[in-house]
Amino acid sequence: MTETILILGGTKEAAELAAKMATAKPSARIISSLAGRTREPKPLVGEMRIGGFGGPEGLANWLRSENVDQVIDATHPFATQISSNAKQACMATGTPLQVRTRRPWVERQGDRWQHVGDIGEAVEALPPNGRILLALGSQHIKPFAVRKDVWFLVRMIDAPKTPLSLHNHHLLLERPSPDWRDERAMLVKHGITMIICRNSGGAGAYAKVEAARNLDLPIIMIGRADG
Repeated sequence: MTETILILGGTKEAAELAAKMATAKPSARIISSLAGRTREPKPLVGEMRIGGFGGPEGLANWLRSENVDQVIDATHPFATQISSNAKQACMATGTPLQVRTRRPWVERQGDRWQHVGDIGEAVEALPPNGRILLALGSQHIKPFAVRKDVWFLVRMIDAPKTPLSLHNHHLLLERPSPDWRDERAMLVKHGITMIICRNSGGAGAYAKVEAARNLDLPIIMIGRADG
C-alpha cells in the first residue's frame, strides 16, 4: 500500500521537507496542509490541502479517512493551536507524530532587543511617537490600534479583507526580502525607529534582524510561550 505522509506546513522549512521527502520516497503520497492565510501560496511538491480540519476530532477523522501513516508538524513556532490539535489527533488515532520546530533566534552582539512575553506587553512597551515596523501576521495587528501616537509600517503578502484599524499607518504589500541589505533599505526609506516581531527563528525572516543590527535599531522581541 502507498505510504501517506501529512506535513503540517506553511513554513519555508515545510516546503523544503515536502520536496526532499518526495525525492526520497517517490512512491509515497506527500500531503502538505496550509492554514490558508496566504491567498496564493507558492506551489509545493506533492499534494496541497488548504484550510482547517475542525479541531482535534476533525483532524483525527481526516487522518483515518485518508489512511495517514505519519504526521510531521513543521508549522510556525507560534502556531500553537494546530500543534496541540495534531498531538491530540495522533494520540487518538495512534498515528506517529514527528515535530520539527525551528530554533529561536539568539541575541548577538550589536542587537538591541527588548524581550516581552506577548502582544499586550509589546503594545505597552512601544515608546511614544515612534515609527514602527510591525512584522507580525495580520491577525495580530488590531491590539496596536490603541497607540494613536505611533506611526506603523505594516507589511503583508496579501491586502487585508477589511481596512486596518490603526490610526496612522502605511501598508506595504510585499514579501520580506531574505537579503538584509534590502531590508535595511526599506527601513531607511520609511524612517523606521523600531521593529516589533516574534522570535519565529529560521533563516527566511532573519534579514530584518540583521538590518536592525546594522542600523542600531531596537527590536521588541516577542518570545515563545515555551521559552
